[in-house]
Amino acid sequence: MASGPSGNEQRTNEHDAGAMQKIFQRPFFLSVTIGIPFCMFKLLFGISVVRAGAPDHLFPVLIGWLVICWAVADLLMNTGRSILDLLHRPASFEYCTIAQAGRIFHKPLVFLAIDTLLTFGIICGMLWSGWITTLTPAELYLWYAATTLNLISLSLVSLWYKIQKE
Repeated sequence: MASGPSGNEQRTNEHDAGAMQKIFQRPFFLSVTIGIPFCMFKLLFGISVVRAGAPDHLFPVLIGWLVICWAVADLLMNTGRSILDLLHRPASFEYCTIAQAGRIFHKPLVFLAIDTLLTFGIICGMLWSGWITTLTPAELYLWYAATTLNLISLSLVSLWYKIQKE
């Protein structure tokens, strides 16, 4: 006799799987675990670029402030998406400025992937340049929190999908 889940158990498991998948796809979850941490990486990079350029080099200072403005704009967008999701309202804007620009070409997800690539480049740049050692203790805690949120959520989602395949 085959021992598999009964019809009721299978429906319950499918319902639980669907509920978890919905959580992982909600704007609140995506913003808190990916978008906002990415904003922190951008912000801390911008601050580091300003510090590296000040007071004698205007160009790095301007680039640093441009990155800081980019980070703040993206932070506002992610916060807005989170709040609207909690209020069960649709957002009329993307998670970040680059994805918003992607709407012009009807490809916001492609542009979101470009933003992700740029952010990973920023993370690598901070690590390989040694600028991470110039962060203040408070800034380092922001970096640690952003890294922890991002990596743990990625691991949870990965684990969940692997369990669902088994």
